[in-house]
Amino acid sequence: MSRRVPTPTAPAESVTLERRLGPLDAAAVIVSNVIGGGILFTPPLVAATIPDPWLFLAVWAVGGALAFMGAMAYAELAALRPRAGGEYVYLGAAYGKLAAFLTGWTSFVAGFSGAIAASSVFLAIYLDRFIPGSGDATPIFTIPLPWVPLVFSRQALVAVSTILLMSWIHLRGVGPGRLMGNILATLKVLALLMFIALGLSFGAGSTSNLQVPGADGVTATAWLLALIPVMFAYSGWNAAAYIAEEIRDPGRNVPRALALGTAAVIAVYVLLNLLYLFVLPVGELAKVEGSVLDVIADRLLNQMAGNVMGLVSIISLAASISANVFAGPRVYFAMARDGLFLPAAANIHPRFKTPAAAIVAQAVWSSLLVLTGSGAALTTYTGFAVILFGGVAVGALFVLRHREPDAPRPFKALGYPIAPAIFTIASAAIVVNALWTDLVRPIAVGEPWGPAAAGIVVIALGLPVYFLLRARARRA
Repeated sequence: MSRRVPTPTAPAESVTLERRLGPLDAAAVIVSNVIGGGILFTPPLVAATIPDPWLFLAVWAVGGALAFMGAMAYAELAALRPRAGGEYVYLGAAYGKLAAFLTGWTSFVAGFSGAIAASSVFLAIYLDRFIPGSGDATPIFTIPLPWVPLVFSRQALVAVSTILLMSWIHLRGVGPGRLMGNILATLKVLALLMFIALGLSFGAGSTSNLQVPGADGVTATAWLLALIPVMFAYSGWNAAAYIAEEIRDPGRNVPRALALGTAAVIAVYVLLNLLYLFVLPVGELAKVEGSVLDVIADRLLNQMAGNVMGLVSIISLAASISANVFAGPRVYFAMARDGLFLPAAANIHPRFKTPAAAIVAQAVWSSLLVLTGSGAALTTYTGFAVILFGGVAVGALFVLRHREPDAPRPFKALGYPIAPAIFTIASAAIVVNALWTDLVRPIAVGEPWGPAAAGIVVIALGLPVYFLLRARARRA
């Protein structure tokens, strides 16, 4: 016999955030969070793994379909438990505090903070095109800390200044952060759609690039390996779930935001990759270094177009940083309410009504990642962890359906149980394949470990931290 559960209209905690966001605000956070550095830098890696134009496009379409399936599962979970924190809340409800802490730990150490640090550095590099010297990585001075020296350069100072500015804006209230995020998201999408339309209509490309036969025998292993950077590029489709506690009427508006935001991202990604192949054969695309968008702009039109797209890239990266600065602290805020993070992070600013201490903590850590040059590496290491925790969170849907069958569900996942099962199985297959390729096989043949193995280490480092926090809570 199932046990009765309370209606999840609000968190049980007395400290809660204000519901001031609508579905379009939350969808803008998704669009800004997803469309960032991933679509600029990962397509060559995917093209090298899948050297066939149609299979290359197919893997992006499949990744989008998986993201949408995951978004609909998250929509049910967020409507069931409309609290700040996203999968931290869902894993805690389904699997317990340890699983919840590890996803929150990974989000703080690498997921959000690493993405913010890496995107800020990329922004400084792009800014160098317009403000010479802003991307200069030559050290000005170094603080020689053990193992990880802090290197101060013009590039690092620009990146840290970007992080601090974004954090200050979001700390001062949901209103200023929402306004900035909506403007950046709108500019980003309009600019990309205009570029795609002009490129496909008047650009110096050829549809024959889509006819070029690719390499024979693209294996299932290659397909699964290609899905890792693709799913990482799509990561952020669940951003509305992190801020569910601040969305009005979450039972209706969180599902709307997840559906609208994810669908918009899928459309932009597929069209952008179609444009990439229109301009470059898949073999040439695989050899591109740096931002594909810059190369495509220079090929399509002229050097001035490259400058224009450099500006678009700056806007895109700024929007992504803003969205991460917005969403990430809601996870640490939720953790702190449970005694699993710095206690001050559970406080809400009395005037601005934001989790100010959590925002400051993320800004400090992200800045340290910039100064140590660790942001991009951590983001690469934990790319598979994004898929791991996403799959486990969608799996929580089945656990909670079984454990709480009578709980009020304002929204039910579309395609249940088939769609969330496909997402969970696909995520498991990608993770197992990554661990085999990056850990098990290298150990067997004596080769260096890959990024997924390093990601496991990052996650595992959270274990002693968890037990220390639990011990401190018991003593208190």
